[in-house]
Amino acid sequence: MKLVWSPEPALKAYIETVKSCEIFQESSVAELVSAMAAGWKANLIVETWSHGGVIATSIGLAIASRHAGGRHVCIVPDERSRTDYAKVMGEAGMLPEIIVGEPEEVTERLDGIDFLVVDSRQKEFARVLRLMCSFSLTSLPKAYHDRN
Repeated sequence: MKLVWSPEPALKAYIETVKSCEIFQESSVAELVSAMAAGWKANLIVETWSHGGVIATSIGLAIASRHAGGRHVCIVPDERSRTDYAKVMGEAGMLPEIIVGEPEEVTERLDGIDFLVVDSRQKEFARVLRLMCSFSLTSLPKAYHDRN
């Protein structure tokens, strides 16, 4: 599938993410990622997350999926991460699909990933990125220099 840039959903996702992430007192990363995913009208947005990870980017991706009319899937390594992620995202009013498993295995089962944000702290980061490079999609490592 060829992605075509659409500025209107990008702008809407950017603005909504700025407003939604004000409580985290962070800027730039979540808003940029949200605008990119929405602007490319990604049908399937996938991220990896684990306990203690940055949540602002996840909120931005959930917002982007709504503006793009797509699906947002989060891959977590264990039940603890699933519970933590679901709680925080639920409190933010977001309900993405959550899959527990190894990112490399789960991404192989998901068909049509358009936008991927990978938790660079995880050991399988390089393997997942190599696997995804064989597809036509936008993939980004999560930046962990700014924590919430």
